Amino acid sequence: MKNYTIEPNQDYRDQSLRQSSEIFSEELQQDTAKHYDDCYRDYLAAWCNRDNLALHYGYWDEDQPYAHHQALLNKNQQLYDKAGIKADDHVLDAGCGIGGSSIWMAREHGNRVTGITISAKQADYARSHAKRHGVADKVDFEVADFCRTPFADESFDVVWALESSCHALNKGEFLQEAYRLLRKGGRLVVCDGFLLQRQFNENQWQAVVTCLNGWAVPNLCARDEFTGLLQDSQFQDIQVHDITAQTLPSAEHMYKVAKRLYPVQKISQWLGLRSKAQTANYYVGLAQHQLFAENLTEYCIFTAAK
Repeated sequence: MKNYTIEPNQDYRDQSLRQSSEIFSEELQQDTAKHYDDCYRDYLAAWCNRDNLALHYGYWDEDQPYAHHQALLNKNQQLYDKAGIKADDHVLDAGCGIGGSSIWMAREHGNRVTGITISAKQADYARSHAKRHGVADKVDFEVADFCRTPFADESFDVVWALESSCHALNKGEFLQEAYRLLRKGGRLVVCDGFLLQRQFNENQWQAVVTCLNGWAVPNLCARDEFTGLLQDSQFQDIQVHDITAQTLPSAEHMYKVAKRLYPVQKISQWLGLRSKAQTANYYVGLAQHQLFAENLTEYCIFTAAK
């Protein structure tokens, strides 16, 4: 049986989703923006709500069980605490989505937050949600690439990347830009999925590619690779917090929701009511469970300082 290998800085999505056999950063950004634009209402209907606006996994604590939507909010608190963020810190939410974490930090802790996304629609949605939550004076949302931002050196106290750095083709470029943007003593916090192995059999590879396709992610890092990239970018005090166990209930919840919605997906797809991005996003709900169940991935929070 053929084995498949993931190497850094390459695009492993199905080529049927690309416009050409080569990948360009602009095309990848367009694919990512289209994914989130097409799936906006799907996320609101099947995953998050207008309070948490969370396009990420939740954090479930056995000692203090959470309902799904509270677990999504609790993930924000986990990152906030582990990064040692203070109320007077200016935070860059790198890959802010529809503003969930930015709005939460401003609402719950009074932080000034700048959120960036490559989707103009997401930025508009985020501004609208911030106004509805009463924090429009504390948050600002801009369209920008987090690997090449328009901000001056040492503009922020904290760079926050919650399930967003995975979208970078070259994760090192994101980390180098984060280092440039941080003031001396500033902190970086990254939360994402990481590979536990680099080689996969055919069945495992199909699940991996389905997840990459469904979430417009070109590749994933292993923990040691990401640690090395942090070191190469001159970050200090690098710490890794493995929260796979606290994330599994979210992965299971996503799988159950996808199974329940299978008839709706098939009928809607047959009627031509689902875009390619929406259909790919649906199937990742099933495939991501296999990545966790077979120990192909782990889920971690990285913190580091400049």
